[in-house]
Amino acid sequence: MDDAGDGGATAVGAKKKPATEAAKGKVTGKGKASSKASPEAESSLKQKSPAEFFAENKNIAGFDNPGKSLYTTLRELVENALDSAESISELPDIEITIEEITKSKFNTMIGLVDQERVDEALYDDFESAKAREKRLAKEARFRETQAKNAALGKKVKDAPAARGKGRGEASFFRVTCKDNGRGMPHEDIPNMLGRVLSGTKYGLRQTRGKFGLGAKMALIWSKMSTGLPIEIKSSMKEQNYISFCRLDIDIHKNAPHVHVHEKRENKDHWHGAEIQVIIEGNWTTHRSRILHYMRQMAVITPYAQFLFRFLSDAPEKNLMIKFTRRTDVMPPVPLLTKHHPSAVDLLLLKRLIADTTKQNLLQFLQHEFVNIRKAHADRLIGEMGSGFSAETTVKSLTSQQLVRIQQLFREVKFDDPSGNCLSPAGEYNLRLGIIKELHPDLVATHASSPQVFEGHPFIVEAGVSIGGKDVKQGLNIFRFANRIPLLFEQGADVITRTALKRINWSSYKINQQQDKIGVFVSIVSTKIPFKGTGKEYIGDDITEIASAVKSALKQCCLQLKSKIVKRLQARERQDRKRNLNKYIPDVARAIMETLGEIADESPPKRPRYDKEDEELLEKVNSEEVTEMTFRDCLTQHVEQVDYEMALEYAMQSGVSEGPREAIYLNSLEGSYKSVDFQSPTFVFRFIP
Repeated sequence: MDDAGDGGATAVGAKKKPATEAAKGKVTGKGKASSKASPEAESSLKQKSPAEFFAENKNIAGFDNPGKSLYTTLRELVENALDSAESISELPDIEITIEEITKSKFNTMIGLVDQERVDEALYDDFESAKAREKRLAKEARFRETQAKNAALGKKVKDAPAARGKGRGEASFFRVTCKDNGRGMPHEDIPNMLGRVLSGTKYGLRQTRGKFGLGAKMALIWSKMSTGLPIEIKSSMKEQNYISFCRLDIDIHKNAPHVHVHEKRENKDHWHGAEIQVIIEGNWTTHRSRILHYMRQMAVITPYAQFLFRFLSDAPEKNLMIKFTRRTDVMPPVPLLTKHHPSAVDLLLLKRLIADTTKQNLLQFLQHEFVNIRKAHADRLIGEMGSGFSAETTVKSLTSQQLVRIQQLFREVKFDDPSGNCLSPAGEYNLRLGIIKELHPDLVATHASSPQVFEGHPFIVEAGVSIGGKDVKQGLNIFRFANRIPLLFEQGADVITRTALKRINWSSYKINQQQDKIGVFVSIVSTKIPFKGTGKEYIGDDITEIASAVKSALKQCCLQLKSKIVKRLQARERQDRKRNLNKYIPDVARAIMETLGEIADESPPKRPRYDKEDEELLEKVNSEEVTEMTFRDCLTQHVEQVDYEMALEYAMQSGVSEGPREAIYLNSLEGSYKSVDFQSPTFVFRFIP
């Protein structure tokens, strides 16, 4: 009975082993159980593709919720477009469109017929009779309170928000990004966009991307939320056709699933890429974030032109913003660089040895790392000990020898890497971007010299502005990492903490509470030390970066202090001049009355005066000199004194206080060769 109840596990009359013995045999098996695992045990081991991993952990790539997913999709497409245009030294011209798709329109697109509800109580947004009665009573009490407050002249509060959407009422959006960049080779499009961790940007260089996912994560989110494929149009320079591809991704195989891949006629000789994806999103919750991102991107890339559109069936929600180009001076393209020895770990060392074309150890050290010259390499090899020589074949190095090399790299002092491989925005572009988007009253910028942390070079650029359009009172902090805006997790960021806690704004004549202060900090590096899985902020625990940010902001504040002091002094001069001019009528009247009384005295009683005084009295007596004459003379004297004081101050400070006007030079039409001479505050272009 027991056997039958166990599902017939043993045959009738079969001799059963004790449970403990059977278990013992399975576990130990005389030490051979692991090598004789059953097929069932072997099949329990499973592998996940990279696409499957990111699909299950989409929050790592910034796809936490529909609203954040819409924002992240847009930024990934925009940053890819900027990289593509900059890689061929083309001034970026990018069009972004977000089109809202209603649920009924989405169902029509996928061929799904709308179904009317049969049982309302099944749905998440169902409201019972009791809940409805309670809500209506609350709304009635609110209206009654509003009426009383209005009658008493008190402030009237807004009405409570209506019930939100149920969980099933998703919003869908078609996101399109078009650029004028490099484009993609026809054969590579499926793998470039349909295979995770496949791309052209891997290597040690300054990059905008954070995970190497780009539009692929948007494709994964599209696959998860709508099931619709992505559409790509692409054409490279001098290419007479446009590649069109419609594809989605096989999550489990991490492979592209191509629906259409064809070549079309390129009548307009267009080059670049246009990517279109339909995803679930939430425009309402992340509208401000998206617009804030576009504005900050316009600040840090004033040489780019952005056209942003939001389209909806409701005309009042439609939106179009154009961020115009202000300059045609672009930062240099980031260069691929070699690793610094102090930043090398064992895994990287093994990969470099596997990929190198150099045969011996001396050549390997010289050519695979920065700041190791031949003489330095010889000294390093001598320090490694027995078993090492300049002619040692790198492919024959043992694991123990690799550990010795890695330990030596950690202990030896190397020269810091230069910042030649970095591509900062430049003070010129940063200043233009701030002026273009914020229109501040004052602005100051500063760029640090290249510095190093953990063997990676970095540069900090900072800007501080006072006043401006659409700027709130207090500190308005704009953070950038490798020339991309950081909008989330601001509180723990090194830039925020430095601006709030380490800068004494009052000592620079800046009121932290009342002034409209814009704080802009851009950090570029071959490795940005992001914190957290979202990679949205830079930690405050790296001393080198924290001190560089503080120093750059202080330099900006010193520049502003000088300008603010000059303004205060100019204001004081204006106040002094205004006060003097205010008393001129009274002084002129008093002088005229005094001279009139002296002129009316009889000659015997009047004391003897100089000849000039006698002439003045005669002119007063004959009304040739009047009160208005004294007013004009005093006014001219005040103007002369004010001018002389301003001139003396300008000579002492070395700054001209004359009127200034902005001068803009239009670029020449057509193509031409030029050489740019850049300084922190201007760019001079020489055209031969």
